Amino acid sequence: MRYIEVCENGVRLMFGVDDKERLLLFYVSTRQQDMDRVTTDFSEFSPVEVIVTGGNCPEDRLGHKLVHSSVGVGLRFLNYERMEEENGCRYVFYMQNEEYGLHVDLHYCFYDGVQAFTSFSVVTNTGHISQGLEALTSFSLHGFDVYGRQGCEERYRLHLVHNGWQKELAWSADTLPQMGLSVSQERGRYNSSKMISVTNTGAWSTKEYLPLGFLEDREQGECLAWQIEHNGSWHWEIAEHAGMLYLKATGPTELYAHWYREIVPGEQFTSVPVSVVCTKGDARDAAVQLNEYRRRIRRENEDNRTMPVIYNDYMNCLWGKPTTEEEIPLIDMAADMGCEYYCIDCGWYSAGEWWSNVGEWLPSQERFPVTTKFPEGFTSLLKYIRAKGMVPGLWLELEVMGLNCQLADQKPDSWFFMRHGRRVREKSRYQLDFRNPQVRAFASEVIARLVEEYGVGYIKMDYNIEPGIGTDYEADSPGDGLLEHERAYLAWLAGIFAKYPRLVIENCGSGGMRMDYAMLKLCSIQSTSDMENYRIYSTIAVNAPIALTPEQAAVWSYPLDAQDEEETIFNMVNVMLLRIHQSGHLFRLGEHCRELIAEAIAYYKETREDRRNARPFWPLGFATYQDEWACLGLQGADKTYLAVWRRGGEASGCLLPMPQYQGHEIHVRCAYPAKKEAAFVWSREEGFLSVTFGRKVMARVFEIECLRTRI
Repeated sequence: MRYIEVCENGVRLMFGVDDKERLLLFYVSTRQQDMDRVTTDFSEFSPVEVIVTGGNCPEDRLGHKLVHSSVGVGLRFLNYERMEEENGCRYVFYMQNEEYGLHVDLHYCFYDGVQAFTSFSVVTNTGHISQGLEALTSFSLHGFDVYGRQGCEERYRLHLVHNGWQKELAWSADTLPQMGLSVSQERGRYNSSKMISVTNTGAWSTKEYLPLGFLEDREQGECLAWQIEHNGSWHWEIAEHAGMLYLKATGPTELYAHWYREIVPGEQFTSVPVSVVCTKGDARDAAVQLNEYRRRIRRENEDNRTMPVIYNDYMNCLWGKPTTEEEIPLIDMAADMGCEYYCIDCGWYSAGEWWSNVGEWLPSQERFPVTTKFPEGFTSLLKYIRAKGMVPGLWLELEVMGLNCQLADQKPDSWFFMRHGRRVREKSRYQLDFRNPQVRAFASEVIARLVEEYGVGYIKMDYNIEPGIGTDYEADSPGDGLLEHERAYLAWLAGIFAKYPRLVIENCGSGGMRMDYAMLKLCSIQSTSDMENYRIYSTIAVNAPIALTPEQAAVWSYPLDAQDEEETIFNMVNVMLLRIHQSGHLFRLGEHCRELIAEAIAYYKETREDRRNARPFWPLGFATYQDEWACLGLQGADKTYLAVWRRGGEASGCLLPMPQYQGHEIHVRCAYPAKKEAAFVWSREEGFLSVTFGRKVMARVFEIECLRTRI
């Protein structure tokens, strides 16, 4: 056995090449593992699985599992190289399966100062016949359970982030047996059909789960996390094979997403990227590293540096019925409150019902008539927003056309998703196919008109349909059509940002139904939810940094007309450590409530530079919707910011563990609101901040400075 050790930024990958020239991956860890204790055989595992139509499985792979593929176990290692890159380095392992005529390159990209890497595979048909590709893994790890002394039942906690419309970012943690994966045989024998798997099929990439997983190893004191970076179908699984547990992560497959790709001689296919974090500590520590990684891979943009305050007229406000008359008092009040962007949401393009009329993107003259004060109608209203010192924004759903949009009848079928010779319809819309260059040109023309003619600087890019498995029009399979459409859309979006680098595009999918880092590598900001209950929204706010960087996480604040001061404060605390999406009929609120909103926005602006690259932490752990208390912290460059919510229950006090400050004298103040009572006590010896809230539902923001004096 020849060993190849990769050690970058505290992450170790141990490879081996056996006597049959097979490449094996023994572990991914923060430590050097004792391989002398390993008695199980890794030879049935390849660091990449390639499943082709007609490929004979050398052993029983049980059909539905992405393991022990004939191409994978038949790959012969050729060589590898390490390449320096601008922000890190890349390892590429080259392999060949002569029987199938397939060459595979396995990439691991590391980033300076971050305990993370990106993994993906490239397969090339070097043979003389076509091969039907049914699956290609992006990341494979085997035998992660063989280095400890405890059984996997006691040792591991698997953290998932469930997602759903108005149910976003619901965290859970379970043992493997609680997830159904119990070991019932002696090591070396077990090879069950049971597995833990999480799959998304379709264009809403996060409609049930985020493409994330955290495997916490409590015996070894470290956590492995993975993030699939794709805006469509994806799959990962944990299961047992050959007496060991394995993890596989990838994009679409034939079995789980109706994806099939015919690879002709000379053709190449690249899997979707999967990022992997390995760090000492627990899932919270892994989430911190994942955020640092996300900051490295995303597009450089002004919005993430300046974090401006955004007003949007939709939530608990106009609800898609904008008019000049309705907008004017909202614009005036938003400007007075200190908002910096003003977005007119859906309905601006349609005189009547806006849902099924989307697609042409011309302003409604009925909603925005020409008047003496507004001689250019809609354009004058956007200029009015500019005159108030704010950047105008508009809502778009550019990937669809409504059934009642006249353009839809004028365009050929090649513009749309098709299955079995018919246009795909979903929620009274057609799905545009961005593989078509005419579609991309049309979309570019819309953006150019909004930016260059209307002066729009912000676009809320919504996506309210789920067109299913994809399109079979000029594709090897519906999943193949969907994958190439998603990749074409990302390429088009990158081109838009290249042309308009200061344009802010909010990624929205009925709230958070497309909250993935294929999209968020490009888009500045993410809509986290359409949640209409501000109390429940606090859970989403606490858990947002699990899914994305705080400076990309847009949270609604929408004080209702009849809210009292504490309810207004609660609304504002929801947004203070993330990104403000202000809404509501602010001019209808009482004077004291308006003052509290203005105070919150002013404090947000005062501290945002310090919070721009802040590290999140969770003193009470990730939140559930049932928790009576919740807390999110941000460790900024100069200060620490702590948002605390009480959400019911009889306990008026809560202990917030702050081990990073144990033994230190710190200065704590209630930063928002500055003139409202909030009792708190710091215990230096125990490292706890004790807070007491007099109401069952209330929230505060605390500011902490460490004086750096130890006991």
